[in-house]
Amino acid sequence: MDAQRFEALADAHGGVIARWPAEVQDAAYAWLAQAPEAAQAVLTDALALDEALDVLRPPQPSMALRDRILAAAPRGKAGWSLRRWLTGAGVGAALAAASAAGVMIGTQVGTAPAEASDEAVISASSDDDWIVLPDTESQS
Repeated sequence: MDAQRFEALADAHGGVIARWPAEVQDAAYAWLAQAPEAAQAVLTDALALDEALDVLRPPQPSMALRDRILAAAPRGKAGWSLRRWLTGAGVGAALAAASAAGVMIGTQVGTAPAEASDEAVISASSDDDWIVLPDTESQS
């Protein structure tokens, strides 16, 4: 650590090294041991600023200003209105209906015959003409 870094840390964090970020405290104590007069002067100036800032208190707003600000603030609707409840119920009903339809379609599509013969497939695919193919397994 050098003098500039030490001074910047004192300006940012005050005149008590123990209140500085933990990752720089060891280096700050080492700099204090290495250059005690310069480091102590920086810490003394920082402590004086700390004490001056501790004395200052931010001004408190008057009650009239507080009341005007609160009166001008937008008001939110408290509680649940019937319209919001019905909107939520409608969305819930729509999601439930979509889920039920998905389950029904899934069960209908998922139930295929275990084994279909060539005759059944061909007869199902043709409307007017019936084509019957001979069973090829029995001829071999």
